Amino acid sequence: MVQDLVIAVVAAASAAVLYLAAGAKIVKQYERGVVLRLGRLRDDVRGPGFTMVVPGIDRLRKVNMQIVTMPVPAQDGITRDNVTVRVDAVIYFKVVDAASALIQVEDYRFAVSQMAQTSLRSIIGKSDLDDLLSNREKLNQGLELMIDSPAVGWGVQIDRVEIKDVSLPETMKRSMARQAEADRERRARVINADAELQASKKLAEAAGAMSSEPAALQLRLLQTVVAVAAEKNSTLVLPFPVELLRFLERAQPAAPQEPAQPRQTPQPQQALHPAPQPAAAGPRPAPPQRPATASQRSAAQAQRAAAQAQAQRADATAQPRPRPPQRAAGTAGSAAPSSSDSPAQPGSPTPAAPSAQPPQPPRSPRPKPLKPLAPH
Repeated sequence: MVQDLVIAVVAAASAAVLYLAAGAKIVKQYERGVVLRLGRLRDDVRGPGFTMVVPGIDRLRKVNMQIVTMPVPAQDGITRDNVTVRVDAVIYFKVVDAASALIQVEDYRFAVSQMAQTSLRSIIGKSDLDDLLSNREKLNQGLELMIDSPAVGWGVQIDRVEIKDVSLPETMKRSMARQAEADRERRARVINADAELQASKKLAEAAGAMSSEPAALQLRLLQTVVAVAAEKNSTLVLPFPVELLRFLERAQPAAPQEPAQPRQTPQPQQALHPAPQPAAAGPRPAPPQRPATASQRSAAQAQRAAAQAQAQRADATAQPRPRPPQRAAGTAGSAAPSSSDSPAQPGSPTPAAPSAQPPQPPRSPRPKPLKPLAPH
C-alpha cells in the first residue's frame, strides 16, 4: 500500500515537472513575447526573462525588436528628364509594437521590402538626374516619409533610408565626362585671362616706374642676364635695348626720294596683234617716233615685231599659184581644119576664130620687211 502511494506521488511529481517544463519560456533581452490564448491576443506583452504559459492553451510568439538592415533590390526607372537609371537603396527599420507587427500584417519584413521598392520607383520618376546624383539627402527624406506612412499601422518604425548606388548608361557617362571637362577648361581659361590681366597691369606699373629712371631698365637687363647665365648653358641671350634702336632711327638722315615715273598704260591686245590687211602698193609709212622711256621703247619694239610677222603672213598668202599650160590656137595639134585643106561646103557653118586670152593685171611689188630698230 505504501509502495503504491509512493509510486503515485512520484508520478504526480513527474507530471508536474513536465507541465512546468512545457509552460516555462525564456524571452531574450531584444525580444518581446506575444501570448495567444486559445487564439485570442492577451493584452500583456511578455518582457525579457523567464515567463510561464499554459501548455496546450497559450502560445507564445517572439518578436525581434532590433534594428533590421534590409537592402532594397535595384530598380530600373526613367527620371523626369528622360534618362534611364538603375537605383538601389538600403532601409533601416525596427518594430516598436510587437502585437501590431504580429497581428496587423502577415509578414512585416516582406511588407516593408515591397513598400520600399515601390517608393523607390516613385522617387526615381519624380526626380531629375542631377537630383539623384547631387541632392540625395532630400530624396532620402522623401523616400523615408513614403515608406513610414503605411508602416506606422504595422507597428514598424522606419529609422533611415539611403540611396546606395545610381547606375547610368555608358553614353550618359561619356556625355557627363565631356561636360565636366568643358566646364573645367572654361574655368581654366577664365583664370588664365584674369592672371594675364593682372600681370599686364603690374607690368604697366613697372614700365611707368622704369621710364622715370633709365638706370632701372639697365639694372633689370643685368638681372635678366644673371638669370639666363645661372642655367649653365652654352647660349647667352643679351637683350638689345629698344631705345638705342629708336635713337639710331632718329639719327639716320632721310634719303632723297626719286621723282615718280608716269605709269604707262598697257596697250590693248588689238594694237599688239593688228588684223591682217591685204598687201597694197604704195609708199612705205613713216617709222613711228622713238619713245622716250624704256617701257615705251619695249612696247614699240613688240609692235614692230608683230607688224613684221603679219606682213610675212600676208606675203605668203598673196603669192600666185602656177597656172596650167594653155594650148595655142592654129597649131598642128588643133582639131579645127584649115580653109585651104578642105573647101567650104555650102550650108556648112564657118568655124569661129580662136578667142583672144584676157590680159593679166600687173602684179604689185612685194613690200620689203621692216628692220627692227636697235634699242638705245
